Amino acid sequence: MRIAIVGQRDFGKAALNAFLERGDTIAGVFCAPEKPGEAVDALREAAEHAGVPVFAMPSFRVEEARQALQSLNVDIAILAYVLQFVPQDFATIPRHGTIQFHPSLLPRYRGPSAINWPIILGDTRTGLSIFRPVDGLDEGPVILQKETPIGPDETVGKVYFGRLFPMGVAALIEAADLVVSGRAQAVAQDEAGASYEGWCRDPEARINWHSHVDQVYNLIRGCDPAPGAWTSFNQKRLQLYDARKHSARTFSQVKGRIGAITSIGEQSLSISAQGGQIEVFKLRYDGGKKLPAPQFCADSGLCLGTILGT
Repeated sequence: MRIAIVGQRDFGKAALNAFLERGDTIAGVFCAPEKPGEAVDALREAAEHAGVPVFAMPSFRVEEARQALQSLNVDIAILAYVLQFVPQDFATIPRHGTIQFHPSLLPRYRGPSAINWPIILGDTRTGLSIFRPVDGLDEGPVILQKETPIGPDETVGKVYFGRLFPMGVAALIEAADLVVSGRAQAVAQDEAGASYEGWCRDPEARINWHSHVDQVYNLIRGCDPAPGAWTSFNQKRLQLYDARKHSARTFSQVKGRIGAITSIGEQSLSISAQGGQIEVFKLRYDGGKKLPAPQFCADSGLCLGTILGT
């Protein structure tokens, strides 16, 4: 088939390469222009290397974008990690329209941080959806979905890069074949079960040590590796990675004040939260490099009894 890829970054690059490898024609790639000082986008770089025309568009609402897509005469457009709004007068130009990847089981977790929120909120399953984009954000009819469990200790990185990323690329190919062959069945989303969550960024990733240890742990793993759950130490940001939860079962297992460093071992440190301890193996301080917990303690002077988040 003849395809236009709309997207960016590594997921867009992976989708481009997957369609090329199986012999499809990529007539053009649409991506956002890089901001000053940014590295070249991975999708743009891969497209240029493959000799595919690239259209770096600051907006898909303009006539220039519509004319560029019309000129390619494609069967279908594939939206693979798109942060720009794609209007209907652009999406309906290909002969068989446009399909889009979203990393959640729509209609749950519409929005830009759909990978983070299910983990932060303690869900035990997530998945992906391939749907028809409409003018409402992530609201179009669904063509297919794939589900995957969320393990009790899994992070965003493990769920996304380990499963949702490769599953998503394969699902785009499957859905494109269904659409172009006329076998796709698009099912309207059930608004009764819908939810929308916005970005998970630094304000959302701040740890409240007085929250229950389960909530703190879910926040840490739901922000690992990005945006990085954080607390404060000496009035600077301290991000926590590679953590484990230890729930208290008896009063004798309750240690230290809330937010206090209760132990520093050969590989990790522990912090007291409501209902247990958070063991942390790696930390990043004030935008620096990630360090093993013992090294960070030695370098920074973080010691037993220190209260974080104050």
